[in-house]
Amino acid sequence: MQQITPSQLDALSAQAQASPRRRANLNLHPQLDDPIQRLAIAMEPDTYVRPHRHPHTWELLYPLRGRFVVLHFDEAGTVTQRTVLGEDALTLETPAGGWHAVLSLDEGGVIFEVKHGPYQPITEADYAPWSPAADAPAGAVNATLAWYATARVGDTLPRG
Repeated sequence: MQQITPSQLDALSAQAQASPRRRANLNLHPQLDDPIQRLAIAMEPDTYVRPHRHPHTWELLYPLRGRFVVLHFDEAGTVTQRTVLGEDALTLETPAGGWHAVLSLDEGGVIFEVKHGPYQPITEADYAPWSPAADAPAGAVNATLAWYATARVGDTLPRG
């Protein structure tokens, strides 16, 4: 039997807070080639999830602790949907190939993710070309995170 306990969430949040990336995950799937990937991801509000897509699978998100902004984009970087998990909805499924990004609104936030495996790292082609890279200057990343928090349907991610 697999389960996630409150103490495991506490430990996972502590790992995320100590991590340079400001996130940490707890896999329920036994191996990376499992056909269904199931994991809890602790995310601090200052972690940057670059807009990306998963061409091979849908992705289901469920907040275990805290609230999360999930933005969906069109090919040009315009917001087509904004959902605050934990407020507007309790689950959200992004279709295969859909551009999306996630922002934790709360310290200690943990989101649960389910998608088809096997695990496939995101390729450069599947990161939005209209978004700052993960290693972009801190100012660009911080501006993007601030924009995520307030972006509305019809807004386009500022460039530069």
